[in-house]
Amino acid sequence: MKRQIKIVDTTLRDGEQCPGTVFAPSDKIKLALLLDEIGVYEIEAGIFDTTTEGKDYIKEIVRQRKQALVSVWSRLRPQDIEEAARQKPDLIHIGTPVSFPLIYHKIHKNKKWVENTLLECITTAANHGIPVTVGLEDASRANMGFMITLIRKAQELGVKTVRLADTVGILMPDRAREVIRELKRSTDIQIEVHEHNYFGMAVANSLVMAMEGADMVDVTVSGIGERAGNCHMADFIHAAGRKLDLGVTLRDARRAERLLREITDREMELC
Repeated sequence: MKRQIKIVDTTLRDGEQCPGTVFAPSDKIKLALLLDEIGVYEIEAGIFDTTTEGKDYIKEIVRQRKQALVSVWSRLRPQDIEEAARQKPDLIHIGTPVSFPLIYHKIHKNKKWVENTLLECITTAANHGIPVTVGLEDASRANMGFMITLIRKAQELGVKTVRLADTVGILMPDRAREVIRELKRSTDIQIEVHEHNYFGMAVANSLVMAMEGADMVDVTVSGIGERAGNCHMADFIHAAGRKLDLGVTLRDARRAERLLREITDREMELC
């Protein structure tokens, strides 16, 4: 019997960061409902911002979907968690810097600040009755001991899933496999993997991590995404479908690609 892997689609969040890609709110709803129809386990609907035009599209996706979970992404700020919670998503992803370059040089904080702020954010979401996924940003360059400590503290507050993000896309399959082994050996947390495609390794890394025990794989339609892009949904399904139960067929992934192409072609015509 094939092991089941849950597909998380982040086209509406990370995918929209692809240069030149802008989705109208109506297109976001249309694409999300197709993803729901084809069997995607979770749809990351975007980043809630009170100043964003058409911000209510997230509520509309939540209202119309039939089976997929709907999540929103939030920065590591309790105020942002409050704003995201008002959209009543099923999940909130909390972007949490865990590598020392991000902690000390990008956000100019320290490990204790990250730990304390994360626990405050988890508590804030819990006060609204919304579970969270802790997104371990730049996990591929992070200290494993620090990540494990953070995971255990999050678990004490009821967190069940962490997203392992290869933010700068440096993993190769051998190291990707080792990272999953280390986390599985040290924790019993559910692991979601989020690969970027700098060296063309997003599909390969996602596949070996899933085979090694990761529970969820992030993808985008046609692999679109920030900078070099993300794990290509159809390619991952094509590669992994013979060994893993993914809940989405290659034919349906191609349907999503056709809809995305229609949307982006129309946007180009309007420019």
